[in-house]
Amino acid sequence: MEEEKSFAELLEAADQKPVRLKPGESVEAVIAKISTDWVFIDLGGKTEGIVEKNEFLDKEGQLTVKEGDTVKAYFLSSRHGERIFTTRVSGDAARQYLEEAWQNGIPVEGIVEKEIKGGLEVRIAGTYRAFCPFSQAGLGRGGTAATILGQRLPFIVIEYGEGGRKLIVSRRRILEEEERQRKEAIKGTLQAGMKVTGTVRSVRDFGAFIDIGGIEALLPISEISWGRVEDIRERFAAGQTVEAVILNLDWVKDRITLSIKETLPDPWENVETRYPEGSRHQGSVARLADFGAFITLEPGIDGLIPISRLSKGKKIRHPREVLVQGDTIEVVVESTDREKRRLSLSPVAPEEEREDSYSPYLQKSSRSFGSLGDMMNKKSPKDNNS
Repeated sequence: MEEEKSFAELLEAADQKPVRLKPGESVEAVIAKISTDWVFIDLGGKTEGIVEKNEFLDKEGQLTVKEGDTVKAYFLSSRHGERIFTTRVSGDAARQYLEEAWQNGIPVEGIVEKEIKGGLEVRIAGTYRAFCPFSQAGLGRGGTAATILGQRLPFIVIEYGEGGRKLIVSRRRILEEEERQRKEAIKGTLQAGMKVTGTVRSVRDFGAFIDIGGIEALLPISEISWGRVEDIRERFAAGQTVEAVILNLDWVKDRITLSIKETLPDPWENVETRYPEGSRHQGSVARLADFGAFITLEPGIDGLIPISRLSKGKKIRHPREVLVQGDTIEVVVESTDREKRRLSLSPVAPEEEREDSYSPYLQKSSRSFGSLGDMMNKKSPKDNNS
């Protein structure tokens, strides 16, 4: 004996509205009953349909489904108040199905058969052949046709002609719609400043594309480290997992910018303590510009030696006349500005180095030889004898 339905269940059933379908539209339905000639399917929402029973018989005439199974079917038409469905799209039903799919933007399933000139050949609705241009295949960066050959995939019919003999389909539109839906779903969960985990999709000279929750974000090379990154491919590879902070969200331009360096300690914190005015440090010549040389003291900390400090009394037109990129140089900190992230430096002159090296060993003379005039005024013993 079945349990009595609760008032809430009865109310929910009463509120359900019949499902409205267009010819050719596909549905997922549950087999409610199997009779001598028909299989009755339940689509929910007070909607039922029928499918010819012979569509579910194998070569030996044995039934391949049972009550409670879920099947995929295509709506054909209504007849005498009955909704007729089919699981085998062919003949007139197939043509009707494809035309309805084209007119209403209903996705259709197809098997990617082979690669042909300019695109892919796709088999749809049993025997119909469709053409999918490479530009509509949705292969992505670096993708090849081999990755989807033999697969059953959804497509959108973008051109229908000659009674179905001319079919052009697009997989890219399906993927774009899926991505749009993912973005809509994730918009409310992301915000600037939050930490996310993602997977590297691809690496370029200017940065890495990261997959976060099914949408793509860019990690610029300038946001990887506080220091300079010469070769990004030494840091990242496709498939690698990374943690980063969302630096910027621009849903209008579909741009999400990530930063890893924002998760790292800022090297400019307490910079005055580590690099006080007058202190000496070893650095590396990072870049040479018309106005001076940039010296890296540690990753993320660069200082500038103005060209006027490099001349050593001689006029030079460019720092390359006295420095080479990559050289090691000793410098003195002249001033520090943490807010503007600036260090003003000057090179340690060789004379200063020698003076500092030998001054502890030099002793002042205890007597003076006097001036040249004093020496000349002194009389020699011969003068006294004359």
